[in-house]
Amino acid sequence: MAAEWLLVETFGGARREPTVLAAGSSPKNMVPLRSVLGRGPFLPDVLGAIARVVASRATVESRTSTGKRRVIAHPFLSYAGVVHGVHVWVGPIEEEPPARNPAGAWQINLTRHISSRSDDLLTLYGTRADKWRNEHDLAELFAYQRLQTNSDEAKALALIVNAKAGAEHLATWTVIRDDGVRRAVHFACRCVETRTPNGRIELVVRGITHDIGPAESVPAAPPPVPVLLAQQVLAAEATPGRWRAIVDLRTMRLLRWLDKPMPGVAWTLDAPHRPAVHRRDLRSAIGMSNDLASYGRAEGVLRLRAENGGWMDVGVSAALMALDQHTTAALVTLTAPGREKVD
Repeated sequence: MAAEWLLVETFGGARREPTVLAAGSSPKNMVPLRSVLGRGPFLPDVLGAIARVVASRATVESRTSTGKRRVIAHPFLSYAGVVHGVHVWVGPIEEEPPARNPAGAWQINLTRHISSRSDDLLTLYGTRADKWRNEHDLAELFAYQRLQTNSDEAKALALIVNAKAGAEHLATWTVIRDDGVRRAVHFACRCVETRTPNGRIELVVRGITHDIGPAESVPAAPPPVPVLLAQQVLAAEATPGRWRAIVDLRTMRLLRWLDKPMPGVAWTLDAPHRPAVHRRDLRSAIGMSNDLASYGRAEGVLRLRAENGGWMDVGVSAALMALDQHTTAALVTLTAPGREKVD
């Protein structure tokens, strides 16, 4: 019997059987549901409740097959309306369940380079309802000092760069809420293939973030030893007039800013104009990417889309950096733009 709320993922994909992400505020690393419930009589009842929640996208309450207990199951919906997980409680009919820890669904559409957050997740962040923005450019995930990552951030970025259906990641990070309160959160995600109405296959990372208590209550993960050169570079102090970022070498898309975003450059999803390299500079950008792969460094000047729709001459200096043993990205430094152009 589950005395606490169980947080169960329903991400789908290759591993379709739901697994447990948490019992109460204690994280579980995708443990099979049967391992948590044991050999008791409630496993079929819980699996049935989860299936009904996924189908209906609504809360389900029912009695167990023995008639002596009840099952309550609440969905966690993504912004797209997909059930990413279910909070499940099994207890005596006359007993009220304990309070549920805040949790929220999110996803990253890698094909479209767009991330989205559910209303539940924005509530967990302490964001006022009139300030909610559910969809963002992927690079906005790490912006605005919302997330304080630990030593596995490079692994998370590697998942994004080198994503394949079935890949999974779990971690405990710190969230700084809008009211300044620091909370420890545990998250889990899985990369799956989804089909659009027009038949297109897109690669999507489905995830759930779960508030597990004050940030001070969870010890920080120790840094890896030895510290890699790339990590030393990232820790270097920011320089005025220079803006550092990590860029996906395959797509030449921004993954995250290491400093505050460069003023004037279009990079957010709600910017009037989408991020872009000027079409006449695409050959130069490809050449820089080739130089980076061959020599580990590259430099040049590119015209990047400005927020006002024009183009900015930006100095670009790039160095190859390792995210893990099999994945590389570009550590890019941008220098102050020249005069804006209109064509």
